[in-house]
Amino acid sequence: MSRSKIFSQKTLANFLHYQNMCNFVMLKGKTAFITGASRGIGRGIAIKFAEFGAFIGINYVTNDEGAKKTLKLVKEKGSQGVLLKGDVSDASNINKNIKTIIDERGQIDVLVNNAGIYVRNTFENISFDAWKRVLAVNLTGCYHLCKQVIPYMRPGGRIVFISSQLAFKGSYHGSDYAASKAGMLGLMRSLALELAEKHILVNAIAPGTIDTDIIVDYSEKMKQKRIKEIPLGRLGVPDDVANACLFLASNLSDYITGETINVNGGLYIH
Repeated sequence: MSRSKIFSQKTLANFLHYQNMCNFVMLKGKTAFITGASRGIGRGIAIKFAEFGAFIGINYVTNDEGAKKTLKLVKEKGSQGVLLKGDVSDASNINKNIKTIIDERGQIDVLVNNAGIYVRNTFENISFDAWKRVLAVNLTGCYHLCKQVIPYMRPGGRIVFISSQLAFKGSYHGSDYAASKAGMLGLMRSLALELAEKHILVNAIAPGTIDTDIIVDYSEKMKQKRIKEIPLGRLGVPDDVANACLFLASNLSDYITGETINVNGGLYIH
């Protein structure tokens, strides 16, 4: 083997080692509370944060097996976590979740408001009870979480809202969902202003079409139609959102607050 080839292999090995060390250190010692983390985007964010050194609070409602799988994947990344079962629309459940993670960790550094429900229906057919339920989880849940988590955040804390492109463009079959996601952005901007003096940064991510359970009823024809509409030529995956969330949770975003990052492959450009 030539000396130059040996050198290049050593250089690559050193670079990868350095990169792995940087990855782990980025959120090392941080505690993240992620809602809706038993599957989809929430799980993707939990795994990504674990890869970069964070302790993960895995909030979920009913999917015990999914939550256990998320915890297993978190541990495989070399981090630790705790299961936090509770409906975000119930303030008492959130209080129990927070007590559990504070008793173990003492503080919360990153809150990711990801939990949400989406039921396809026209406005004409949405009952008032259904409307209230969607807003209770998607928007009021964010109120409960922020209200109870912020007192445990120190300067440098991060809050990230997972909104949606539908917050901007509306929806033919989910006006309640679109309204709740738009409301999240209003709450995000307001908190960014209020918490700036405490050096707690508040931002949002607005995903486009992400290949998760939310599009499980898409036919293959529908998927292909949507892919043709996306300039980057593919559906998003949870890791696409998780990467943006990692940026907002880390010190790489120290001078960013009140902003929304669009993760949509160019489908909607604002």
